[in-house]
Amino acid sequence: MPQTPPFSAMFDSSGYNRNLYQPADDSCGGLYYHDNNLLSGSLEALIQHLVPNVDYYPDNQIRKIAPKILQLLTEWTETFPYDFRDERMMRNLKDLAHRIASGEETYRKNVQQMIQCLIRKLAALSQYEEVLAKISSTSTDRLTVLKTKPQSIQRDIITVCSDPYTLAQQLTHIELERLNYIGPEEFVQAFVQKDPLDNDKSCYSERKKTRNLEAYVEWFNRLSYLVATEICMPVKKKHRARMIEYFIDVARECFNIGNFNSLMAIISGMNMSPVSRLKKTWAKVKTAKFDVLEHQMDPSSNFYNYRTALRGAAQRSLTAHSSREKIVIPFFSLLIKDIYFLNEGCANRLPNGHVNFEKFWELAKQVSEFMTWKQVECPFERDRKILQYLLTVPVFSEDALYLASYESEGPENHIEKDRWKSLRSNLLGRV
Repeated sequence: MPQTPPFSAMFDSSGYNRNLYQPADDSCGGLYYHDNNLLSGSLEALIQHLVPNVDYYPDNQIRKIAPKILQLLTEWTETFPYDFRDERMMRNLKDLAHRIASGEETYRKNVQQMIQCLIRKLAALSQYEEVLAKISSTSTDRLTVLKTKPQSIQRDIITVCSDPYTLAQQLTHIELERLNYIGPEEFVQAFVQKDPLDNDKSCYSERKKTRNLEAYVEWFNRLSYLVATEICMPVKKKHRARMIEYFIDVARECFNIGNFNSLMAIISGMNMSPVSRLKKTWAKVKTAKFDVLEHQMDPSSNFYNYRTALRGAAQRSLTAHSSREKIVIPFFSLLIKDIYFLNEGCANRLPNGHVNFEKFWELAKQVSEFMTWKQVECPFERDRKILQYLLTVPVFSEDALYLASYESEGPENHIEKDRWKSLRSNLLGRV
């Protein structure tokens, strides 16, 4: 991955970095505010401020407490449902919900709806993860398939979907579905560091997982290898050139849709060494459109061109009149990298020991924007045949890609010749 510039350069002059470690002027009970925004404070002061006591809610005003607690639990279960995959968390939630419902009959229906909605979400998540596991367990190397079936009867992506615009739409289906199952808590868990002084084995340290986030990154890698496989597999040069031009058109439509993740995966696949070394094949390709796409996703200046395009897509989404205009699918690996550097580049606590709320406001801002994008409904009609192919067709491993590349256009030097012989011996069982 390209190097990311210093952390301070990631924010404009109006960003929160400028006054990050400056003491705030207004204080209230150990909490410091600026323009009515909480900037910092000790954890003890925050707890004292948030925890109800007899002064906040006297015993005879329990009816005032219940709706606030119910509202909090409802928002918690809607925004962070994966927290409750842990049986202990779910048990505590049901216990507290039962207390609220038993205290006032009018709350019982709301409590039941909250619990039922949460259970439906968790059931859908489990079903989705089972599908992912099934797909993963049935994956095979394309070379194994070619050994058992003649290449003449093998399908390729163009025989399954001849229209690049349709393929871009089906890729968008996959992207939005997988994005939808990534919980905001997974971003937190991806970067959280366990306190070395915390030896409490009974805490909930294992309840959160990042499986859906990891599955989305795996999808990016699969799509890149699928693109490279489809290009390297044809025997004839003109067929390989046609495949490259096909994927260029798919990538361009992904850009128009706002599907930047598929766009970058396709470009990544076309730039893999086994593909890029096919000079005779590329000589037959009209590369002007590909050059434009590479310029848009150029990693220089911290992906300046891409970030400009992303802001444009985000602005279009805010003023959209149709579902298609709302689509914003960011280059996910870069989003993760940005959040990582934001998390690592600023301390959780200020020098005076106060919690650095400004850092967490900015983290929340980035994750919240992503959460808005992932909730967009895909407006395109699903094609089960195309989706099945994209998700399950075997792809070449890296070694198999190199072997196919050398078989298509022979080695150019002694290093490539030696590798070719080694690959033929190991993968094909012949010299």
